[in-house]
Amino acid sequence: MPRKLIKKYMPNEDKLKQHKHLSWLGSHIHEPNLWHLNRKSVSRAFLVGLFCAFLPIPMQMIVAAILAVMIRSNLPISVGLVWITNPLTMPPIFYFTYLVGDFLIGDPNQQIDFEMSMEFIQNSLSLVWWPLLFGSVICGIVFGILGYLTVQGFWAWHVGKSWKDRAKRTK
Repeated sequence: MPRKLIKKYMPNEDKLKQHKHLSWLGSHIHEPNLWHLNRKSVSRAFLVGLFCAFLPIPMQMIVAAILAVMIRSNLPISVGLVWITNPLTMPPIFYFTYLVGDFLIGDPNQQIDFEMSMEFIQNSLSLVWWPLLFGSVICGIVFGILGYLTVQGFWAWHVGKSWKDRAKRTK
């Protein structure tokens, strides 16, 4: 089952429950559904983690942890998937989400000549914040749902394949 593969790479549940940076979750951290590896909790974790990965905000992991607690998805997977957007991948991902937002809004901004300076960032932020935010939320929803459906489908396929293999072995 996919559970064995995932469990192989998962951190120790007991160590995470005692981790000082997760203490702000209080008693919610001991909710068993946050730690189960089943089709429902893992697919929800992909929904949460991928959605939060596309949010152009600081501390995406906290948002992912709160959402994981709220919808009872697997907490480590939800928080871990946020790292799809890391310092190396953020520029291309957020540029893509900006382009998506700019396209969907239908009012493309004037051509922006990029310059690496604080003055440029302060002046151009007012032009790009709305398309960036809108595109990020849309991409987060789309990729989150795609991740959810992919895990649901893969898990069902893998379980069906395991049952067929087991039936072949017993014949």
